[in-house]
Parts: sequence; C-alpha cells; structure tokens
Amino acid sequence: MVSEQDRRRVLALLAPGSELREGIERIIRSGRGALIVIGWTPTVEPLVSGGFVIDIAATSQRIAELAKMDGAIVLDAGATRVLRANVHLVPDPSIPTNETGTRHRSAERTARQTGQPVIALSESMGVVTIYHGDSKRTLEEVSALLFRANQALSTLERYRFRLDEVSSVLSAREVEDAVTVRDVVLTLQRAEMMRRIAAEVADHVAELGTEGRLIQLQLDELVASVADERELVVRDYLGDRRRKLARVLDDVAALTTDELLDAEQVAEILAYDPGQLEQPVTPRGYRLLSRIPRLPGSVVDRLVERFGSLPRVMEATISELDDVEGVGESRARMIQDGLRRMAEASLLDRYV
Repeated sequence: MVSEQDRRRVLALLAPGSELREGIERIIRSGRGALIVIGWTPTVEPLVSGGFVIDIAATSQRIAELAKMDGAIVLDAGATRVLRANVHLVPDPSIPTNETGTRHRSAERTARQTGQPVIALSESMGVVTIYHGDSKRTLEEVSALLFRANQALSTLERYRFRLDEVSSVLSAREVEDAVTVRDVVLTLQRAEMMRRIAAEVADHVAELGTEGRLIQLQLDELVASVADERELVVRDYLGDRRRKLARVLDDVAALTTDELLDAEQVAEILAYDPGQLEQPVTPRGYRLLSRIPRLPGSVVDRLVERFGSLPRVMEATISELDDVEGVGESRARMIQDGLRRMAEASLLDRYV
C-alpha cells in the first residue's frame, strides 16, 4: 500500500511548473503518448529490456523529445535525471489489470510489480494516468483541481464545525463525569472523518504545487489539533490498555466510510461491548489536561498515572498535586485554575 507521504511526493513531482509536468504538457500538445517510470531500483531493472543509457538532466524539452520514440523513459526518484530511454518494459503478464491499451497495461503491471510510480499518457485522448502500487490516479487540469480542492475545503469547514460541537459536548460531560461510550465514539468518528477529508485536500495541494499555497494555509488552520484530538480521545478511553495506541488508530483509519459510521464497530475497536453504547465511562484526563497552557506532556502523564482519572485530578488539593514529580506549588495552582476555567466554559457552552 502506498503511504500518504509517498503519494504526495509523486504528485509534487507532477505539479504545474515542474520540468516533468512541462514535459508532459509538451507531449500532449504534440499529440503523442508516453510511458514514464519514476525511480531506478532493483525491482525495476529486471523489467527493462533494450533501449539505451543516457543519464542526463530531465528538462521538459528532453522528456518531450525522448517520448517521440516508442519505448518507455526511466527517470531517477526525484525526476531530475533521465536514466534510460526507449526501453521496453516486460512486467509479469500474470499480474491482473483492468486496462485494455498496451501502454496502460504495461504501466499498471509495472507499478504493481515494482511499487514505483509509472505514468501513462494516452496518445488518443491526452489523458495522464499515474499508477503507483495498486493505486491509480488521473492527472487533472489546474482549474479542475482548484475547483475540487475548494469543494473539499468547504466540506472540511463543515466537518470542523461538527467536530468542535461534539468535542465541546464531550468536554462538558467529562467535567460532569457523565460520558458514555456513544459520546466517545461520536467524537472519534468526527475526528477521523476530518483526517480523511484533510488528506484529500493535502493531495490536491501537492498536485497544485505553488498554485495551492492559499489552500494549504486554510488547510493548516482547519486541521490544527485534529490529530491530537484523535490520539487523546483514544488515550483517555481505550478500554484495553494493553493495546498499542498506534495500532488502535491504524484500525480506525482502516475502516471504510460505512464501517466508520457504524458506532458499534468503532466501539469494538476501543475494546467496548458493541451492544453497550450507553455504558458510562470515565476519562483518564489526557484530553483536558493537555489543554492547560505550558503543561508539559510528561507532567500530564505523571498526573494521570498518579490519580488514574480526570475526576480525581479535579478533586485533588494543591498539596496532592504538588506531590507529583515535576508539578510544584505554582504549577499545581495553574492546573487547578486551568481545569476550573475549562469546566466553567464547557458547562456554559452547553447550557447557555
């Protein structure tokens, strides 16, 4: 499976203004097709037959001129140099493919066999398709990308509002010690949906290159603290503490959209009985303690370890807080004041 980081790296290589994108545009304007492999690796080498070694800088003009030959072009991992040209790709014919054209079949099989990105440019339609591992993506025009990115950004704004709503309700119920499994699941569902939509916008930004700078600024503002929210909710409410945090987050990320919207499936990942969504649960305190300014994560961990739950931290005296390593009297007062202000604000938001 291709990671988000690798996918965006490839999209950035094809962003408007890059030498590779300019070369592809030249090929389209001339009415030709092309097959381009990015990365010369031990998995790619056995699939390459014929052609010749050139090892020159990958300018847009050279890419377009070399594409006039029937064979494929092989670039280095950064798409800065042309390593091979006019080569014949011989991937395993048993690898399944849904493509019908020879060029696209070779591209998909090569990408699946090597894990390297392969670009196929249709001669008849001028459509650019990127194959990377088992994934397939069609390169779009800048105007279409901007439209889709702005649509996704609008969706992200709505989900951010909804996440803030359920997060506020969860905070109020944490203060009252009245949280149920359903409250936890709902917050985690919203945070995960935010993460998924943000990943889609980030792909558009990578593909837009310099054209996506304004969208990137808006994205950064909207997704601030969302990753922390997911992690802190799981740390606060994971039913089986023997399970690794990263594994739980991966399990949530692996759910399909329909599965994610099923509260019982999410509850099960958090190690709760799927049939007991109204079961009361008590927060450990990571989430609210992390919102206190200038309180280090190490101190938050010690507070949770010492007191075990948020209600006990909130009931603790200055002296009891002071006994925790790394707190001290002034920080103990800061913790008390911070929790009291958050409690008042959460209850005010909920009931007023």
